[in-house]
Amino acid sequence: MADVLKRNKALSVNPLKASQPIGGSLATLGFNRAIPMLHGSQGCTAFAKVFFVRHFREPIPLQSTAMDQGSSVMGADDNVVEGIKTIAEKSRPDLITILTTGLAETQGADVHRNVRDFRTANPEFADIAVVAVNTPDFSGSVETGYASTLTEIIRALVPDAKVAGTYPGKRKRQVNVLANYTLTPGDLEALRDIFEQFQLRPVFVPDISDSLDGCLTDEDFSPVTIGGTPLSEMTTLGDALATVVIGPSLAKAAELLEEKTGVPTYSLEHLYGLKANDALISALADISGQPVPERLERQRSQLQDAMLDTHFMLGQLRIAIAADADLLNAFVALVQEMGADVVAAVTSCNVPLLANIPLASIKIGDLEDLELLGKANKVQLVIGNSHAVDTAERLGTPILRAGFPLYDIIGGYQKTWIGYRGSRQTLFDLANLVINYSHEEIPVYRSPYGQKPASELTDYPLPCH
Repeated sequence: MADVLKRNKALSVNPLKASQPIGGSLATLGFNRAIPMLHGSQGCTAFAKVFFVRHFREPIPLQSTAMDQGSSVMGADDNVVEGIKTIAEKSRPDLITILTTGLAETQGADVHRNVRDFRTANPEFADIAVVAVNTPDFSGSVETGYASTLTEIIRALVPDAKVAGTYPGKRKRQVNVLANYTLTPGDLEALRDIFEQFQLRPVFVPDISDSLDGCLTDEDFSPVTIGGTPLSEMTTLGDALATVVIGPSLAKAAELLEEKTGVPTYSLEHLYGLKANDALISALADISGQPVPERLERQRSQLQDAMLDTHFMLGQLRIAIAADADLLNAFVALVQEMGADVVAAVTSCNVPLLANIPLASIKIGDLEDLELLGKANKVQLVIGNSHAVDTAERLGTPILRAGFPLYDIIGGYQKTWIGYRGSRQTLFDLANLVINYSHEEIPVYRSPYGQKPASELTDYPLPCH
């Protein structure tokens, strides 16, 4: 198992991670008529909004409590309470999440108490769900912020089975799906299709495939999300047949959901590659009691054929990966399944999953660390987000853009990575990068006995016959 190497420098050079408030905002944006409010300065929210707009190329609803010098010193409780009230009055959302930033956490904000104060002072807004989450950006990453926010939303919005009268299997086709931050809108659309082939009805929590899929709407402007998981679905999670959890980062959220509802849990680490998708299909066959559809059997055979076609390019390829833990784990499994060697792995923060990833070592660090490890180990290909493009150029290698954010390509947020079909396309993409950017071509051989240049040739008379 991996030896986790801690940070040994006092600053980040070419930072890899995106912050916890961004992860919390992403989770919130997967619910219908929702809006995240970041408790911090206006710059904190503006920075997060830039990430989202450049990645999804869509208008993103975000609000800020707009802390200034005075409230940073004297306290910003009024900013939070008044901010919630203003959003509730003007936009009437179904869900507001209050996400702390480094400034608010350092100042000592208690956003959970602020929400209670708002409830006491404004009972007319009792129908609006307000969830507070501690997401300081000086620790964790987009992965941990996303997971913490989803956990708190489940805690606040999913009723206990004894109180609500729900019981597992009451809805005979419904399956809850806790989707981690690595799943793109394209991934969720593909996953929905797989569930429906087993005659199951998935309820994604959250569902960014419906709110951040780039669909044009009839509304010119909306201050809240359009599409996503309706809050009404949260009260039905206890009636589902099962809960499928994708990603170890959501283990705490899954444990809480099962504790509140009693619905059995099927945990999957990721959906990249043959082995992982076989586990998904086996779970769905078990849940539904249905045989595996022929269409999926064919897609599995197509993936196997793609593995045969690409193993010449990917076998023993030296790869460097920069990603948060769930995505790092997924890509390591995919490329190792093809016989590639991950010789450099860098992630943003330490989580329990890292120790179980089958690598010699994983560095907690930044893109400078990836570059140094890449040079030392002579990497041939890099996998990372758009911030890693310059690193790959300096290493002289191609890069497979993956993760968050992807701002220098169009439609990166919509790419499908999961399932047999998505894994097949990913292998093709990797192989094509190797073919088009090879550094180990056989040099041209020039024989010392070859013909001399024309200028050195001597004219001889033709022999007579």
